[in-house]
Amino acid sequence: MQISSFQPPVRTFMGPGPADVHPRVSAALARPTVGHLDPAFGAMMEELKCLLRYAFRTDNPLTMPVSAPGSAGMETCFVNLVEPGDKVVVCINGVFGGRMRENVRRCGGEAVVVEDEWGRAVDPQKLEDTLKAHADARLVAFVHAETSTGACSDVKTLTEIAHRHDCLTIVDAVTALGGSPLEVDAWGIDAIYAGSQKCLSCTPGLAPISVSERALTKVTGRSTPVQSWFLDLNLVLGYWQGPTGGGKRAYHHTAPVNALYGLHEALVMLTEEGLEAAWERHYRHHLALRAGLETLGLELVVPEAERLPQLNVVAVPGGVDEAAVRSRLLSTYGLEIGAGLGTFAGKVWRIGLMGYSSRAENILLCLAALGSVLNDAGQQADTGAALTAAQAMLSQ
Repeated sequence: MQISSFQPPVRTFMGPGPADVHPRVSAALARPTVGHLDPAFGAMMEELKCLLRYAFRTDNPLTMPVSAPGSAGMETCFVNLVEPGDKVVVCINGVFGGRMRENVRRCGGEAVVVEDEWGRAVDPQKLEDTLKAHADARLVAFVHAETSTGACSDVKTLTEIAHRHDCLTIVDAVTALGGSPLEVDAWGIDAIYAGSQKCLSCTPGLAPISVSERALTKVTGRSTPVQSWFLDLNLVLGYWQGPTGGGKRAYHHTAPVNALYGLHEALVMLTEEGLEAAWERHYRHHLALRAGLETLGLELVVPEAERLPQLNVVAVPGGVDEAAVRSRLLSTYGLEIGAGLGTFAGKVWRIGLMGYSSRAENILLCLAALGSVLNDAGQQADTGAALTAAQAMLSQ
């Protein structure tokens, strides 16, 4: 069998991730590789930590990218903060809250679940009641932007409740970072993780995290070893914290050098645009997409006050084969949107507006393509009116 170089098709990503990669990031990935202990690379690592502090809105010294996807960022937080026997309250309103519960179980902790309806934000009163009933809980975990449902929870309020009950917080911000307002220090978040491939316009494979001094005290004061050698922050810090007291950066693993170039470039672009401007762009483009989708006769599942602008979850009309629509969008238009997961499987489409994907031309492409495919499927969709509605919002 003769295998030649892989030539991927050109796609437009408007699903739950990854997002379109910005050309500047692609160019950064192609720069010459240097050693992971090279002084020049070490200087870039320090800049990268500074850039991530800007994105997370924090002064936490322990702010860095984990050398693996967002799921490893999640696992980093759990394996370092959860010891066997710890009681952890886990808020579940979608798939990724469920993964938090599984992490607690595998760390030997006891998960107490606060369950909410899919497509809704976490209910703060349910968390309050649960913590009153479990005074021995030590951690609270929840998802800021639930990727499976498009629901956004009130991180500030949930964190305040957790702290009143003397609990640390672990927050999933994989779909939130760079796309929704997020204030790690102002809201008092203890440990948070994200991903490089969504609102940061970078490639998959890196997981930014930030850990507060309060949470780090628990990490360094554990009575049992962290179950993962690779993700043990006590070891990783020797590499990422940089030289102290005239010492050298300690080797821990061979970092993904070129991938980190890409994240560095993505974060430089975020500073150039401005964090608040990026949040505003995602929201403005959401309004335009929503106007077009509703004109096509489609309904967004999440109530407006709890809705993520960068991930729009749309109910599939009755009688429509949702998988066939996605397949046609991909094969005919090179456009990828997402299917539903879990409870939402077969019932919704997930349409993303993340990072570099959050552009006016993508919105218009999506509406035109979706309208055409729906009409071919027997739905009455006024594509022209949908494009006009979206353009009217974009022009404001």
